[in-house]
Amino acid sequence: MINDEIDFAPNKIVRVVGENSEQIGLLSLNAALNNAYDKGLDLVLIAPQAEPPVCRMMDYGKFRFERDKKDREARKKQQVIEIKEIQITCLIDTNDLNTKINHARRFLTDGDKVKVVVKFKGRQMNHLEMGYELLARFESACADLGNMEKKPVMEGRSMIIFIAPIKQQNAAQQSAVKQ
Repeated sequence: MINDEIDFAPNKIVRVVGENSEQIGLLSLNAALNNAYDKGLDLVLIAPQAEPPVCRMMDYGKFRFERDKKDREARKKQQVIEIKEIQITCLIDTNDLNTKINHARRFLTDGDKVKVVVKFKGRQMNHLEMGYELLARFESACADLGNMEKKPVMEGRSMIIFIAPIKQQNAAQQSAVKQ
């Protein structure tokens, strides 16, 4: 709450903090408002639950501008990670598998997570070891760009793993260690 929005009784005592965090002292709400207006500042209620309530004198417009500016900067630096899905069957041919692996490697270099789904049809459910073997080959082919987040999981007739990209700095350090 700010200035006249503060709904205490006008003679209610509040603790006032100055613009540079200096303690001004205990003042009535009217005196604190008048003091802030004289300095060309706003009176902002910081801690209404405190006894006595704490108010701060500040330029609220400037404060909001700085806060919004920091939020915009944080949003710019925020990296959005998408999850790309690759679906294969347990009877995939070698060249088709290599194509899917190349797609996954491209996604990982772009910084996206990859969800690899092996679909089983009919009696293929009796041969889950083929799915585990396929996912192990897939994961080892992408090991230099990403690592598996958790073990393969069965969801219905599908076996799923997630491969997360390795951070660029870590990848550079690992390649330097190998040399």
